[in-house]
Amino acid sequence: MPIRPENRARYPKDWPEISRHIRFDRAQSRCECLGECGRDTHPDRCPNVHGRPAYGTGSHVILTTAHLDHTPENCDPGNLRAMCQGCHLHYDADHHRQTAASTRRAAVEAAGQLTLEP
Repeated sequence: MPIRPENRARYPKDWPEISRHIRFDRAQSRCECLGECGRDTHPDRCPNVHGRPAYGTGSHVILTTAHLDHTPENCDPGNLRAMCQGCHLHYDADHHRQTAASTRRAAVEAAGQLTLEP
């Protein structure tokens, strides 16, 4: 997954090497998702392999490195998981919804609008 420019400083300088190690040395180019993504499409470890067609869709698999706690500064190997782009997107879906809502709220407040609190 590409790093957003505003988050680039949160990643360590050696992030490319850390990510490469997780994806190719540890995971051997295969998605490490064991169902954390919540897709319920694979009973055990996801079968997707970097560079090959994805199971079910046939799309080209790109292996990424996910931070399980969504914190780029936390690069402990136990917090990192090699995930195909499908598993990674599903794993991060709730986090993306929360940050998008927060961004929209901040933009409304910056524009001088009042927000309604439930």
